[in-house]
Amino acid sequence: MTNSTELLRSRYGEIPFNPEIAWNDSLETLLSHRSVRSYLSDPLPPGTLELLVAAAQSASTSSNLQTWSVVAVENQERKDELSKLAGNQAHIRQAPLFLLWLADLARIAHVADSRGISNDALEYLEMFVMATIDATLAAQNATVAAESLGLGTVYIGGIRNKPEEVARVINLPSSVYAVFGLCVGYPNPEVPAAIKPRLPQTAILHRETYKLAEQEEAIAHYNEIIKEFYTEQQMNIPGDWSEHSAGRIATVESLRGRDRLREALNNLGFQLR
Repeated sequence: MTNSTELLRSRYGEIPFNPEIAWNDSLETLLSHRSVRSYLSDPLPPGTLELLVAAAQSASTSSNLQTWSVVAVENQERKDELSKLAGNQAHIRQAPLFLLWLADLARIAHVADSRGISNDALEYLEMFVMATIDATLAAQNATVAAESLGLGTVYIGGIRNKPEEVARVINLPSSVYAVFGLCVGYPNPEVPAAIKPRLPQTAILHRETYKLAEQEEAIAHYNEIIKEFYTEQQMNIPGDWSEHSAGRIATVESLRGRDRLREALNNLGFQLR
């Protein structure tokens, strides 16, 4: 088992606190998370997919409506097509399993129709948010399960670049959209992935009330930590976290086509009233 101090140092770039709690395998899996962007072509053992889905279905779901689904893509041609739609990311093509996590209101609409019950509430933003949250909670459970099995993962938000095209590739009905993708496979040992430091807890953790101005010192400290990380990992990222993050919201173009997400969702059957 990895030392807790070692993992905390990797996660924060320093040791932020000394937990007086017994360490366990679950904590080790969670704190060891890293994004893997290079995979071996080795197939996953039989039953792996089904076990990951069982873990996903063990996540909380609002009112037990279970407004999510997942499409497992293993066909190489389909992975190639989805890779192109998501910014031509090579790891989508490499990973033996690519999961598309869906906010799914079609199933519950079908259930209501089959009972002769109206489904007017599905047109409202709340139901869209509920389904998106459900899909996200399920995906994170599956991710932790995969990593506990020695597999690597990386989320693919670029799957929202072209929602209608993605829907056509995987044959989605109305009122379903792909929230994000998830690559799953064995990490390529020749391209090791490091644990990326996160913001200090003093920027994230608020006690009793939210305090924005008091985060400045923590952010400045993090900028130095992340610059050192970029250098150590030989990552070609200019500036620090603040500069990089601000650049991602500076222009509409930085949204990479997702500025028309509302229009795309309307086209996919979400009214969002």
